[in-house]
Amino acid sequence: MTRYLTLVELIIINEQIVGKRASLRDVDLLEAAAIRPQSSAFGADAYPTLADKAAALFHSLARNHAFVDGNKRTATVATILFLELNGYTVRWNDEAALDFIVASATGDHTPEQIALWIAEHVSEAQAT
Repeated sequence: MTRYLTLVELIIINEQIVGKRASLRDVDLLEAAAIRPQSSAFGADAYPTLADKAAALFHSLARNHAFVDGNKRTATVATILFLELNGYTVRWNDEAALDFIVASATGDHTPEQIALWIAEHVSEAQAT
């Protein structure tokens, strides 16, 4: 069972990142970002893999600008948390990730390209 982030959790992530109470530009856009990874079409999962779901979350948070500040950072942290909550470890170096994140947030990459990049940079967490 996939564990999705809630609207409240996304707000808390943003508050932690910006260091103050979240300032929402559009709560409907934030809600859309939260539910997008859970979407289905014609009875099938619209985002079948965890990487697809993570990419949908990242893309919506980074591109929709639901918050006044910290959208890319919130998208990144929320995506990492989503992957970790679902048993995956992120393994990317900060510089390469930063370049990809900024390019993705400005529209240089499609959700499908983001999903491929995520799939290449995560691994299943080892049980302890």
